[in-house]
Amino acid sequence: MDTAFRRSYHGARAALEQVLQDEAGSDAAHVGDELWAVARLLDGNAALRRSLADPSREGVDRAGLAERLLSGRIGQGALQVTQAVAAQRWAGPGVLADALERLGVEAVLAHAERHGRLGQVEDELFRFSRIVEGDVDLQAALSDRRAEPAARVTLVDRLLAVKTAPETVRLARQAAGGLRARRFDRAVAAYLEQAAERQQQVTATVVSAVPLTHEQHEKLVGALSRQYGRQVHTNVVIDESVVGGIRVEIGDEVIDGTVSHRLEQARRQMTS
Repeated sequence: MDTAFRRSYHGARAALEQVLQDEAGSDAAHVGDELWAVARLLDGNAALRRSLADPSREGVDRAGLAERLLSGRIGQGALQVTQAVAAQRWAGPGVLADALERLGVEAVLAHAERHGRLGQVEDELFRFSRIVEGDVDLQAALSDRRAEPAARVTLVDRLLAVKTAPETVRLARQAAGGLRARRFDRAVAAYLEQAAERQQQVTATVVSAVPLTHEQHEKLVGALSRQYGRQVHTNVVIDESVVGGIRVEIGDEVIDGTVSHRLEQARRQMTS
């Protein structure tokens, strides 16, 4: 997220937080659904995107245009957030849909947080993304932009278990529907990053040949939390090919202490 986007997004997110605070008893997930609906509308209408992002017009005028176009079509809360998005200055028309999608994710995560399911949603979404990643046919089906978005969404509905948190299903459906032809895995990765940010933590993917014991897991989390100065949430992936040891991935940083990695290093040294 670049500085310009962050500044504009901060203003729009403040509007969302105010809506969620003012309407504490409302369905925050429904607000998210409506923001995603607006994002899809903008994604498919270039003229509307240009009008709502027109830098030659004052922010209040763009917000007024959003109100005239959407009043009565979406709830008051989602409308207020959309007006706040239109009032900001963005790098280009296409960024509006991205901002609205991101705000929709925030609303759904807030709904999960209210019901004590935010950690569950993060874990379920991660596990589902790993299932998709490990199945070539499934990955292709969810990434096929020639297929109708509704077909990809229906596939997600069939795959997710009944016991899955409703917010997990919502997020997976949105990732499958896709804005601006974004791939399913990239959308899910962005959603997981937002979930970690909302919980003010860093997420680490830990790859191990065998499950970690409770003591090993606690020691690892403690060490990583001290190193990064924030609470670290771990997603553990079992991969027998690493032989032994663990690999930790946090963002673009990789700490590889696996036996397979050390063997590969030794092989390279012997053949160099």
